[in-house]
Formats: sequence, C-alpha cells, structure tokens
Amino acid sequence: MRMYDIIEKKRDGFELSIEEIEYFITEYCNDRIPDYQASALLMAIFLRGMNERETADLTNVMAHSGDMIDLSDIPGIKVDKHSTGGVGDKTTLVLAPIVAACGVPVAKMSGRGLGHTGGTIDKLEAIPGFNTSISREDFIKNVKEIGISIAGQTGNLAPADKKLYALRDVTATVNNISLIASSIMSKKLASGADRIILDVKTGSGAFMKNLEDSVKLAKEMVKIGENTGRRTAAIVTDMDIPLGFAVGNSLEIIEAIETLQNRGPKDLMEVSFELAARMLELCELGTFDKCMNMVLKAVESGKAISKFAEMVERQGGNTDIINDYSLFPQAEYKYDYVSQKAGYIEAMKTDTIGVASLELGAGRETKESSIDYAAGILFKKKTGDRVEKGEVIATLYTNKEEKIQSACSLLDRAICFSEEKPQLKPLILAYIDNKSST
Repeated sequence: MRMYDIIEKKRDGFELSIEEIEYFITEYCNDRIPDYQASALLMAIFLRGMNERETADLTNVMAHSGDMIDLSDIPGIKVDKHSTGGVGDKTTLVLAPIVAACGVPVAKMSGRGLGHTGGTIDKLEAIPGFNTSISREDFIKNVKEIGISIAGQTGNLAPADKKLYALRDVTATVNNISLIASSIMSKKLASGADRIILDVKTGSGAFMKNLEDSVKLAKEMVKIGENTGRRTAAIVTDMDIPLGFAVGNSLEIIEAIETLQNRGPKDLMEVSFELAARMLELCELGTFDKCMNMVLKAVESGKAISKFAEMVERQGGNTDIINDYSLFPQAEYKYDYVSQKAGYIEAMKTDTIGVASLELGAGRETKESSIDYAAGILFKKKTGDRVEKGEVIATLYTNKEEKIQSACSLLDRAICFSEEKPQLKPLILAYIDNKSST
C-alpha cells in the first residue's frame, strides 16, 4: 500500500477503505509518513469530504491509536458529556454532581483550556488543594465508592488526533465536519463511556458560528457514536451570550456552586439541567420528564451540592469553599465597567468577551501560559437588559492592572446597544438522537 495512491484516490472523490484509513493513521503516528503527504490527504478530505462509514472508521482508528480506558470495573451504565466549548461554559461542574446524585456513575476525564478561560480541569484547580492528577486506579476507585470523579486526561488518549490536529491547525483544514467530528469523538470513544451526550454550541462565542453547521456537526457526531456502538445524543445550545454571569475560573466555580444550590443564573440552570436529564434518559432511567424531575429533586434536596462536596473532599480540595468564597484566590484589582450610554443591550460579541477575559489573565494564549485563577469578568447585565448611563455592566477581576483598559476597550467593541428591547433566542435550539440524525 502506498500513501501516494491513497491521496490520489481521495483527491479524485472516491471513498477510502478501512484498510487505507488504518494504514494512514498507523504509519503517520509512527513517523513513517511525512507531514507533506499527510497534509495532502487532509486537504483532499477537506475538499472531497468523507461519507458516514469513512468518518466512523477514521474515528474508531484514531480512538484505538493509543490507550483505551476500561471502565468495566464500575457497575452500571457509564455516561460521558462533551461540550464544543464556549464563554462561561461551566456545565460539567453542575451536571456531573447532579447525575451522580441520581445514581448514575460519572467518570469524567476533562482537558485544560487554550483560549478564553481555563478548561474544566483548570477551573477545578482553582479550588485550594483540589487534585486533578490522580492515578487511573484512584479515579476508578472514587467513581465506584462515591459515584463521581473528574480528573485530567492521563496516559496516551487518541494520540493520532493530537498529531493530526496540530497539522490541520497550520494547513487550513480544521473546519471540516468529518474531521471535527472524528477529532471530538475519537477522544470520547477512548474515554470508555457507554453513552455520550454532546453539547454543541452555536453563535459568536462558539466554534460553529451558525445553527445549520452546528446541527450538521451534531448529527455527524451522533452517527459516529451509534455506528461505533455507543448510544449518543446531542443538544445544540446558543452561545451568542456568555452562559451565566461569570467568565473566569474561580468565578465560574462559585457560580456552579450557586447553581447546585438552586440559586444560579436562569440560563446556566436551564442548559445544565437539560443536559443532566438527557444523560439520565440515555441511561434508561425513564422518560425525559421523569428524568428532569429527578434532576430538580437532586438539586432542591441538597443531594447535588453534597455530591460536589464529596468529590472535592475525595480529591484533596478544601470543602469550606462551598460556604466561604473568600478562600478562593483573590484578585488584587477590581474594576467596574460602566455604560457610557442608556439603552438595551442588543447583542454581545461573545468571542470578543472571551478575549477580554484572556487579557485579564483568565485563559492561556499558548499551552505554556499560566492561568490566573482569580481573573475574569462578572456581568451584572446581559443581552435584553436595560442599562442606564453610568450603570455597572460588569466587574473586572485581575492581578494585571495594566490590562484593565485594554479589556475595557474589548468590552466596548463587544457590547452593542439599541433603543428597543431585543427579542431573545431560545437557549436550547435542537435535540438530536439516533432517530433524528439521518
């Protein structure tokens, strides 16, 4: 088998066999195919596309290119969740304790963030003492004993995806539905869960900017899950507005704690509770309505916040943070960003808001960058709200005083006003499962 022939075949619009896909992934991971040939094939795939079978095969082969986590020691159906990412997206911190409190084991391996704010792991590390680098044995033991563990990815998960993504990033071949879907799903398959729920974001603060592309991506990933033996479903949610009021690591943990105590922002509660109920439904605990009632009871009874506390304690964190937010890292500088005009907030360019939080220190520009856990933005007003001149829209938190004005300039560009109250879109725009993915 020759790489030249595989490139030529896809260039001319033909589908690749499983053997050809396996050859490409195996040989490239073993450095026996040069980057220029791998780039040529990626561009051919980008331009010619892949069919459903090819995409599922590519995903499966990438998933098996490294470690496959075995969760079979954990009793029951294991469910995993993935979000395509957004500004203020802390849903994992809310839904994981809820689902565990409802009796479904949550074994969640999450990543770090590169961009606006930290990933789930970075946010958890804002809790003093919290250890995300536990061994796989302790990870599984925690799930078996208390029903939940969230830890950083260990071992060699889907190394083919890591290597290919780095190449796609510099060859303008990122934005292809099959390549995006296989990248995301290869890591989910390698993580070992039986069921997968996907939160596909759409809008200015999301990777996919329009609803049509977001639905296509969701359907593609659901098909992959089903074609590789994992029941999979997806919801498409709006990311034209930051989720919740908090953007930044400690700020987002605090907001998650408030939500688990049934006093969080309405939008964060809606999306998190929907995802939690869909996870329970995927695990065959009943109809969606029944599962939603279970979610609400877990929160209202205090079981969800108690499960969060159990996880924090088990992984070495200080549980006093649940009642004393002053124990979180504190920013030296706080600055109120006030409105220069009166009117309604018509729109928020959420990606620009993300850059503003990055400027304050809440995210990473490169993998080597360090995160300031105290940095971020806490909004007082969002899209649809009336604002008077001089009224506080948001409070900025940072340890870099010199960055405050540049962050404010970004917010000036991000927040748009109108004289009329805008009509808000629904938060949850679509639900896709194996019955609706064709």
